Order: sequence, then structure tokens, then C-alpha cells
Amino acid sequence: MTAARPPFPPFDLDTARAKVQAAEDAWNTRDPQRVALAYTEDSTWRNRDVFLTGRDEIVTFLTAKWERELDYVLRKSLWSFHQDRIAVRFQYEWHDAQGRWFRSYGNELWEFADNGLMRRREASINDVPITEGDRRYFGPRPESERGPDHDIPLA
Repeated sequence: MTAARPPFPPFDLDTARAKVQAAEDAWNTRDPQRVALAYTEDSTWRNRDVFLTGRDEIVTFLTAKWERELDYVLRKSLWSFHQDRIAVRFQYEWHDAQGRWFRSYGNELWEFADNGLMRRREASINDVPITEGDRRYFGPRPESERGPDHDIPLA
């Protein structure tokens, strides 16, 4: 059994922001086992055109993702929240094995169990080629860039 993950629903502005930042921090570790622990054992996902159920499938998916998406670095931004649901905008940058860089733009819809674990995740994502010189993100978000005054840009 997995320990509870505060903050718990129903969310308010501060707890929703904290949940989004915690997710960003976890995904920036690129550790599939660690990331999967934030989801219920039977969590369901849609990630682009891939449908997953359960932590084992999440770990397998994330392992392959981070073997393909090298030097991955992510930023998330709270879009909206209500009760046990949060909507998020995100961008991440990565390069492939040939050294081509991309910025991936997306939106996620999250639904949480009472213990704060995510039971449902739906992600729509588009990849845009960029040059290495167009990169914005060079590692996890520093403390000086956290909080409500540090949203991610639209384009």
C-alpha cells in the first residue's frame, strides 16, 4: 500500500498550486518508480494516443519515455481546480538521440482520490522542433522561479 500524498482534496488555490509544483518536481527527477508512487495502484491514463492502467504500466511507459526524451526538463502551471480535480498547462524540453531539440506543449486533467493520489490523468501534447539556442529550461525550477508570479509563457 502507498502512503497518502498531501495535499488532499478538496483543493483550494494554495493546495492546488502545491500539488502542481510537487508533480513538476517529481517528473523532473526522471525516476519512473518515484513518479508512479503519486498515482493510485489502478490509476488510468491517456497520454497522447496511449492508454494505461496501473502503476506497472506507468513505470514501463515512463521508462521508455525518458530513454527516448533525453535531458527532459519540465514546467507545469495551474490552470484551474475544483474539489478533487486540477487542470494543468505544461511545457517540457528534450532532445532525441540525434541531438534534435523539441519543446512539448500540453494540457492535463487530473482527478484525485481522497488520499491525495492521482487516480486519473489525461494528457494532450504537441511537440514543436526548436533549436538548442531556443531552449528556456536548463534544469528543475529554482526556488526563485516558484510561485504564482512565475507562470509559463504561452508560446
